[in-house]
Amino acid sequence: MTVDAIGGVWRYAMDLAAALKPNNIDVVFAGLGPTPTDDKVAEAGRIGKLVWLDAPLDWTVEGEEAVAEVPRLIADLARREEADLLHLNLPSQAAGIETDLPVAVVCHSCVVTWFAAVRGSEVPPDWRWHYRLNQAGFTRADAVIAPSRSHARAMEAAYGPIGGLHVVHNASSLEASDEPKQDFVLGAGRWWDDGKNGAVLDKAAAMTRWTVAAAGATTGPNGQTMRFRHADHRGELSHERMSALTRQAAVVASPSLYEPFGLAALEAARAGAALVLSDIPTYREIWDGAALFAEPHRPDVFADAFNTLADDPQLRAAFGRKARARSAGFSVKAQAEAMCSVYSGMSARGFSTAAE
Repeated sequence: MTVDAIGGVWRYAMDLAAALKPNNIDVVFAGLGPTPTDDKVAEAGRIGKLVWLDAPLDWTVEGEEAVAEVPRLIADLARREEADLLHLNLPSQAAGIETDLPVAVVCHSCVVTWFAAVRGSEVPPDWRWHYRLNQAGFTRADAVIAPSRSHARAMEAAYGPIGGLHVVHNASSLEASDEPKQDFVLGAGRWWDDGKNGAVLDKAAAMTRWTVAAAGATTGPNGQTMRFRHADHRGELSHERMSALTRQAAVVASPSLYEPFGLAALEAARAGAALVLSDIPTYREIWDGAALFAEPHRPDVFADAFNTLADDPQLRAAFGRKARARSAGFSVKAQAEAMCSVYSGMSARGFSTAAE
């Protein structure tokens, strides 16, 4: 299973791999991109085996020649580890890969659908190679997985019909929490990414009576930056510290323009926080009726929602209960069972799991 240490793919991979163990599936993590912190290395070692490859992620480089060797490196590692199946978390990693093993590709996000959602445009000419490699990866894969129906539709709007396309919702391993809440709003994300729309959260913070805390990196791998002026930026936190902060927050917000799923919202819901989310298709699909929604370009509307919840403890508690109840449908057990079904169905050579 390929993994990177930059964004949500790490949490997805760790939680899924741990949930696959009862199905007699052991995972070798093939890491790409910037090297992980020591705590992440230790976490991966507790769950499976981590091998870090000397290769970049496609969205961190300027040209396709920089990732030309990635499929070969993955295939070589799979042969050395005597793997039965490849689970690739970037479509481009499957482009032209030479292997007899079944190949599953998960499109957690991609540059092409990001530009459509965030810029309202096609990918620029200098980035068209992403389109070519991703489409080649979809064609090469035995199964393609999207984390939501909304993202599956976005993928096919961008690339055309995709064979073997499945929807398997993401999940959270966090236990439901009844920890007493504190009076603040929390947002979490890779804020250097324009798709996370951090500027709107920051402007909303200037109009909100409660403190608005923002957790996550503000500098990206290619030098992208974002600065908070009104929100209380807590920096990039470990998973344990982030989980603790999420359990404390009475309100959790996401103003994202682009979210193929949105793990931060799910983790907040497991903690019983009231959710204030941008009104985008993914969030409507997953949280309609269990969150307050705001137009993603309107910081004043976000601030109004924050202040309404701050002023009404009963409403805040009611939305927290609704979010937690909805989150129960996104368990890692259900996710693992769905992935086992995909794995089994795509192998003509009879790959099997204990879940069958």
